[in-house]
Amino acid sequence: MTEPLSQPPERAEGDVNLSPRRQQWSQQHLDAATRAILDEDAELFIHQSLSTPCLNALQGSDGIYLEDTQGRKIMDFHGNSVHQVGHGHPRVIAAIKAQLDQLPFCPRRYTNQVAIDLARRLADLAPGDLDKMLFAPGGTSAIGMALKLARYATGRHKTISMWDSFHGASLDAISIGGEALFRKDVGPLLPGTEHIPPPTRGHCLFNCSDEAHSGCIEYLDYVLGMQGDVAALIAEPMRWTTVELPPPGYWNKVRELCDRHGVLLIFDEIPSALGRTGKMFVCEHFAVVPDMLVIGKGLGGGIFPMAALIVRRSLDIVGDRALGHYTHEKSSVGCAAALATLDCLVEERLIEASAELGAHALTRLEAMRERYPVIHEVRGLGLHFGIELRRDGKPASDEADTVLYHSLSQGLSYKVGAGCVLTLCPPMTISRAQLDTALDIVEAGIQSLD
Repeated sequence: MTEPLSQPPERAEGDVNLSPRRQQWSQQHLDAATRAILDEDAELFIHQSLSTPCLNALQGSDGIYLEDTQGRKIMDFHGNSVHQVGHGHPRVIAAIKAQLDQLPFCPRRYTNQVAIDLARRLADLAPGDLDKMLFAPGGTSAIGMALKLARYATGRHKTISMWDSFHGASLDAISIGGEALFRKDVGPLLPGTEHIPPPTRGHCLFNCSDEAHSGCIEYLDYVLGMQGDVAALIAEPMRWTTVELPPPGYWNKVRELCDRHGVLLIFDEIPSALGRTGKMFVCEHFAVVPDMLVIGKGLGGGIFPMAALIVRRSLDIVGDRALGHYTHEKSSVGCAAALATLDCLVEERLIEASAELGAHALTRLEAMRERYPVIHEVRGLGLHFGIELRRDGKPASDEADTVLYHSLSQGLSYKVGAGCVLTLCPPMTISRAQLDTALDIVEAGIQSLD
């Protein structure tokens, strides 16, 4: 069994801004004017891991590219997962501009047709009987609404979630989340938030002997039975930051356990948003319908902050209480952006393209794995890929850091998950030639390790 992916908090994400290579990269690639912008940014904003001080400063974006203040084009394979339809898609911008002229803001006690249209469209697209919803200005807020609704619906307060998972950075979200970077030294968290190990294929903590990971399932059954007062199990249907898919049949068995124990199943699909994996929703790959589905990030077309909690109709039970009450709950502009985004995904056949380009890229990545021993495993679903680097059976964090900054110097931006997984997340509008160029850059970075 190989060593688990989990890293110390300072290595949990590749956006960590404490790497000596970041300082070296900045000295080599940033001019005085850019450094002045970064110094001003660092002076005004509270410093925190993953963001401030920043790596670089931008002045534009278009399609798959970012443009920094020195005029250099950067292929964006990071995008905070919001850039499904690329940066500044003309159709999304046109919808936003039109809505700004008509109804720029909708106060909470009113509704508007574009919000109703988006709700109906999502209800039609969502799997199974998920057809009631609330909108929110961000995924973390939508997670909070799901947690509250689970309590109201079940009369219980406990949750089960996975270690190493991420569900947002607010206090309730980090309570159910499992990344130490967000939980470390913060003090008491939300009570009743129980955690179990994730059923990852390559390094299961239970050392399951079968592909179905029966040990994980039996442990979950035991925990649910022993606790007895669990309201919900909340999980990412696939682990996004390390691109880890569940074992075959895993979620079907979890669904059965939740039904048996009266526990609601909540899927967090915020980072995957819509379409990127080759299906509109990730859970469709596993033929499992949750009781609640949370989406966000790219829902707003990479421009407007939008998220949604979508639930089955029988959970519409709290008309006399507040789940969200957000100022921008039915944002006319945000809903217009989301509708335009859905139109782009369907009418431009971007979901089908994600499946086709994803298969092509995985073939190339598998060939790389055979050539370079440092590549332990490659994983992917649609246009989302993970390249796990290991040396002597251990996570190769220093090597991943080296490859990342080599790629940045060649105009390719992505993130690193768990300290050793190169995580590639391009816009769905990317061409095959652009995708191949990016993979060439990654391969050159891996070659530079020898």
